[in-house]
Amino acid sequence: MSNRREFVVKLSVGASALVAGAAFAQAPMVAESDATATSLGYKADAAKVDKTKFPKFAAGQNCGNCALYQGKAGDKAGACPLFAGKQVAGAGWCSAYAKKG
Repeated sequence: MSNRREFVVKLSVGASALVAGAAFAQAPMVAESDATATSLGYKADAAKVDKTKFPKFAAGQNCGNCALYQGKAGDKAGACPLFAGKQVAGAGWCSAYAKKG
């Protein structure tokens, strides 16, 4: 009886982990029109950053090489703590950019 109960508990925990992982993997992309994104000048394509409005922008900067980016190197998108529950484009950029050290 103990083994069966243990199995059910482990199955429940495993299923919960899978569901949580799937939910994170399917987080929506942040829209450039999002209030936070607008205030930070977020662009999904760093090549489209207004360089006169954001003079600190430099060629080669993007979310993928930002210290805040939580995706893996080479990922098309990943989480960013500035946009809770949403993903940013790896090729994107915002004014909070901080070079990975």
